[in-house]
Amino acid sequence: MSHKTCKNWYLYLTGTLLLIQAAVFLVFRGESYFQIHDNLDLFMGHYEMLKKAGIWFAHGVDAPIMHGISRDLFGSEFNLYNLFYICLPGVWAYLAGYAAKIAIGMISFILLAKDFYKEKYENYKPLVVVIATAFALIPVFPTYGIAFTSVPLIIFFLRKLYFAQSLKERLPWYVAVFCYPIVSYFSYHGFFILSYMVVAVIILWVKDKKFPKSTFASIVILSLGYVLFEYRLFGQMLGTDTVTIRTTMDHGDLSFGQAMVTAFNEFVNASFHSEDSHTYIVLGVVLIALVVINASHIKAGKAKEILTDPVNLVMFWIIFNVLIFGLYQFAPFRHLFEMLVPPLTGFEFARTAYFNTFLWYAELLLVCIRMYDLGKKNFKLLANVIVTLAVLVVMFVPQVYNDFYYTCYNQAYKVIKQKETSTVNYNEFYSVELFEKIKEDIDYKGEWSATFGMHPAILNYNGIASVDGYLGMYAQEYKDKWTKVIEPAFPGSPSLASYFVGWGARVNLISADDENTYAPLRVMDPVDKRLLANMDELKSLECKYIFARFEISNASEIGLKLVGTYMDASSPYTIYLYQL
Repeated sequence: MSHKTCKNWYLYLTGTLLLIQAAVFLVFRGESYFQIHDNLDLFMGHYEMLKKAGIWFAHGVDAPIMHGISRDLFGSEFNLYNLFYICLPGVWAYLAGYAAKIAIGMISFILLAKDFYKEKYENYKPLVVVIATAFALIPVFPTYGIAFTSVPLIIFFLRKLYFAQSLKERLPWYVAVFCYPIVSYFSYHGFFILSYMVVAVIILWVKDKKFPKSTFASIVILSLGYVLFEYRLFGQMLGTDTVTIRTTMDHGDLSFGQAMVTAFNEFVNASFHSEDSHTYIVLGVVLIALVVINASHIKAGKAKEILTDPVNLVMFWIIFNVLIFGLYQFAPFRHLFEMLVPPLTGFEFARTAYFNTFLWYAELLLVCIRMYDLGKKNFKLLANVIVTLAVLVVMFVPQVYNDFYYTCYNQAYKVIKQKETSTVNYNEFYSVELFEKIKEDIDYKGEWSATFGMHPAILNYNGIASVDGYLGMYAQEYKDKWTKVIEPAFPGSPSLASYFVGWGARVNLISADDENTYAPLRVMDPVDKRLLANMDELKSLECKYIFARFEISNASEIGLKLVGTYMDASSPYTIYLYQL
């Protein structure tokens, strides 16, 4: 192997991994196995619904879901990820968003590292590039993946502003800060970024002994950016007096001890929306490094440096974030917050933990750079091995949203076993050809419908108006109405009843015996096929059709007429269409 090849090992490594990812998704496209839970069953259905209804840019209109709710409850048209769905067909929009998440994550991380290390950056470039790739590939919540991986970008902008010497130098960075919400999301990251910035103002004021005007101005400018680019969200949060389900959601009522256990679990294993794969390599390396680094401070008689060492400061931030995550489920702490800031009642401030996706990889970089700085070949090699293992873990270890892993696994399973797995791919989940056939057969004209045995998002995606749906914020009044619809099933389905009453985001017909009948399985064959529902309440929502994945055993008893049974070679579903 040539000297040049050895020198550029990190480029060959990361380039190969990115090419493998691109090849897999470009080959399989709609036959890729994207995570369905809180993904295909949620936002993808919404976005296609908005496109088919022609209301992405509309105002004062209702979306054809949950018997008609404000279009403003859905995503902003001024968000980069959402723009892909406005401009591209469904699966290509998903892949474009995935690629953008990776590109923005790598660019953001590298820009910040370059700015931080300046002329030393070239010495650390292999570490930075590999860790940037690992960070960019983290399998987090896809819809807000760009918001997760763009966190280093806002830090980069703020550093540029802080060190700028004149207003002329600051102006382009103020513009960048203002536009940052295009790649972010207020509820997941924006609120917390602004909160951290307030803390930064206080720290810098004390440290520099002068008020940090540029940082304070950035708070105002970034706030204006979020309000402008997410005007629909702010209009719903602050511009209406509608009582939403956020006020009645059960956010947990743990004891203080249980809350601390929850925080510890989050420290070790990030929750599924923000699974960053740090548990396997990063966590152990960082904890060992912390012991070694702090022991060396004490041994050198410089214990005070423990409080200022960057590795420790980042760890303090990580710990703070997981403590808030745990305390959010400790009712007295949560109620105090809601009392101090009433408009944010029901707001999930446990999302501080989402920032640890970046902090863990920033911490890994700091640790590995210390190893480089020791100037010993063995330590440099060890650092290279560590970051290589870290990026391989991110790419190849299964996590909830590791679409690459599950696409490879399911496709390989089909080849090796010569049969399908129990789950379905993108095209199969939405089964567009099947539902177009049904719509044509019944001459569908926008009549309200419901699902039984599958996710309502399938109807939303296929342009069928639904009285059910999945949404994290809508009127409490509609939740109360839907409670009456499904109440007859509550005695036999205590878990599903508790799930709906305590949370309420999933509005759907439930089984008679507590079985999950909306699980996206290739075969849906529940033991109890009865539908227990208040049909008068369902009729009051103008519901005409029920799309079921199995034959409802008590259909005639509850006044349902079977319109037809539908199948298509492109779909694993058999749809039984009933009319009320």
